[in-house]
Amino acid sequence: MQPILDTPLWLAHKRRALIHPSEGADFLMNRAAEDLADRLGAVERRFGKAAALFCQTSAAAGVLAASGKAADVDRIEADAAFLDGGPGRIAPLEAVPFEPQSLDLAVSLLSLQAMNDIPGMLIQIRRALRPDGLFLGAFAGAGTLGELRESLLAAETELYGGASPRVTPFTDVRDAGALLQRAGFALPVADVETVTVRYANLFALMADLRAMGETSALADRSRRPGSRRLFARAAEIYAERFSDHDGRIRASFSMVWLSGWAPDASQQKPLKPGSAKVSLKTILEEGQ
Repeated sequence: MQPILDTPLWLAHKRRALIHPSEGADFLMNRAAEDLADRLGAVERRFGKAAALFCQTSAAAGVLAASGKAADVDRIEADAAFLDGGPGRIAPLEAVPFEPQSLDLAVSLLSLQAMNDIPGMLIQIRRALRPDGLFLGAFAGAGTLGELRESLLAAETELYGGASPRVTPFTDVRDAGALLQRAGFALPVADVETVTVRYANLFALMADLRAMGETSALADRSRRPGSRRLFARAAEIYAERFSDHDGRIRASFSMVWLSGWAPDASQQKPLKPGSAKVSLKTILEEGQ
């Protein structure tokens, strides 16, 4: 399979962001961690062994520990730098280092969008879960940075008569739900929440993306750096199309949430077609 993303480059961007931290640049991860706490709080059960998979910070593991719903929490990262001296293990990105049916709960925050084989990753997670084990995950989905994508495309086409991909393609929420089913999860649910952030201009947005370690890591990216002329024109187009009355621009971040359970005989199952004891016609006639 031809890779879409340059994983080593994505990891390099993340390491650089750790070396040069910027206050407030972790707002998306903080938002995802808060949502994880809410979603986990709505689950009325406790889990034995839990794992935070490739979440890049201690936020997800911290939520699991603070929830009191997991007896044991393991943390897996793709680089030792993300552990920052804390407990955890290192594994290659897109590899789940657990034996089959050894986890009761698995979570992943804001890393699936950096993986070339999301279906394969979900299958590995489902296999690592014990029957009736839960997976909760969040990643950047379709619509994320759509304004930036449109502005760069328009500017490059206008200036050079063509355009190179500069923004990562993101998975749609409907496709994400289908991927859960394909991976064999029971009771799959996918939903999306869009966060709109305002910036002074395109350059302030790009500075934030660098601070997050989320600049382009496309494998098929242009090896020629974008010119000042390109970004200046893109900034103008962005302001023309996506600014508010005060001149500040809008940037969209669409967070897709996934929830699925490892199949178990105790779970609810839909009735088989034709098994209903009362016809829809009878119900409608009685309601008249």
